[in-house]
Amino acid sequence: MASVRLTKWQRVAVSLAERVGRDRLEPSVVELADQSGRRKWVVAVSGGADSVALLLLVWAHWPQHRDRLVLAHFDHHLRGSESSKDRQFCQRVARSLGLVFEFEVWETPPESPSEAQARTVRLSFLENVRRRHRAGLIWTGHHQNDVAETMLMRIARGSGTAGLAAPRAVQSNVGGGATRVRPLLDLPQVELSAALKAAGGEWREDASNRGSQFFRNRVRHEVIPAWVRAAERDAINGAGRSRRLLAEDDDALEAWLAEINPIDVHGRLVLARLKAKPTAIWRRILHQWLLRQTDPGDLSRRGFDELLKMARNGRTTRFSLGKSGFVRIRRGFLFFEQPLLE
Repeated sequence: MASVRLTKWQRVAVSLAERVGRDRLEPSVVELADQSGRRKWVVAVSGGADSVALLLLVWAHWPQHRDRLVLAHFDHHLRGSESSKDRQFCQRVARSLGLVFEFEVWETPPESPSEAQARTVRLSFLENVRRRHRAGLIWTGHHQNDVAETMLMRIARGSGTAGLAAPRAVQSNVGGGATRVRPLLDLPQVELSAALKAAGGEWREDASNRGSQFFRNRVRHEVIPAWVRAAERDAINGAGRSRRLLAEDDDALEAWLAEINPIDVHGRLVLARLKAKPTAIWRRILHQWLLRQTDPGDLSRRGFDELLKMARNGRTTRFSLGKSGFVRIRRGFLFFEQPLLE
């Protein structure tokens, strides 16, 4: 029988998979992918080395799923013709691998969009693609360097364990029910790029990543190198291990909360069930209770801490959430109260 002739990017994918085996990928992602059935997968590809490597590894390590892969590319339309070249590059890769190619152009971006704005429209696009194809998973190419950057950025904002445990390898029920998977979290960027180059691959470089406009770029180019030099050890790998440990702690707190079951069938917080529990448990459940409300208002960090103190005290009181209503504490329950109509 004559052997099947592979296209350029198919050959690169096979070669890359020999260098980065399934054992190097996040075990939870591998297990989920192996059990995900026949639903389509959406792979987010910007054209950079990490996302290109991700796509090739998914194509190579899950051959039974090749006819159900969708390459999704969001064109932020911020770099003129270079943005268009990114899209054209991704389309060529998709064609070479025999994949469905989906893209969207941000036609009217703000003059100076923030990182949050760009991320929001990009994730919305990915979720729309997932829904259109009824896909089960959205794959993204976050790696070990992204973990370190995110951790330092969130420390600056005062995040707790949930924030510092991000990005998660498997993130379920986000953006309308999607499950996002990040199999490369234990791989440093330099290793991914070197493996892709050795396999004969190429990628697009985004010049805006070298600028200092965005906080992440400043952390990447100024803070991380100084931090690594000062540590005199593999600080990036250390951040990766810390993220895994924090994720374990975060899961433990969630499991404990489920056992306590402090919210009753009426949506009220039963304060007696939280008696003598650590502050971390009170803080977490109060945050979750607020998120359950239709309109929890815009509570500041100081305001949240004040409400937390009142909840732990348990005395009858009323706490304003602005125009949305009030938090009432009465007879051992914490509950939401609509404002009186004038």
